[in-house]
Amino acid sequence: MNSTVNTEPKERIAVEFTRDEALALTGVEFNANREVKASAQRKIRAAFEKTFDFAPEER
Repeated sequence: MNSTVNTEPKERIAVEFTRDEALALTGVEFNANREVKASAQRKIRAAFEKTFDFAPEER
C-alpha cells in the first residue's frame, strides 16, 4: 500500500482526550481500566490517518 503525507509547514492535528487518557499517555498506569490508554492511542491513530492520502498512485 502506497501513501503520501501532506507536508504543509506547521501542520497541526487536534485530538480531544479525557483527563485519564492524557495521563495514560504520559505513563500513568490505570490498572483497574487498561482500556484508557488504548482509547487514547486509537484517537491519535485516527487523527493521523485523516492526514494521510491512501489513494493508489497513478500509473
